[in-house]
Amino acid sequence: MQEEPRDIRLKRLKMRAEHRGIKEMDLILGGWAAAHLATASDAEVDLFEAILAEADHDLYNWVTGQAVVPTAYESFMAELSKTISGDNA
Repeated sequence: MQEEPRDIRLKRLKMRAEHRGIKEMDLILGGWAAAHLATASDAEVDLFEAILAEADHDLYNWVTGQAVVPTAYESFMAELSKTISGDNA
């Protein structure tokens, strides 16, 4: 199977991020995608795609600190938490 071109992959991921099912996650993940996806490294894009495969309720609990974040997602969830709290320093 032929690998998907990067631009098509980014458009697909942005669409998935903006249409999650829980409005809060649409805003959080869609906002991150709009701001960062175009300049993200391949590793960051891979991680973002893995995160999009997770359940919205788990994602929301992780990003708001209501549940323990899996080790693989810790740095990304910390970044999202800063974004939603307005602490972009």
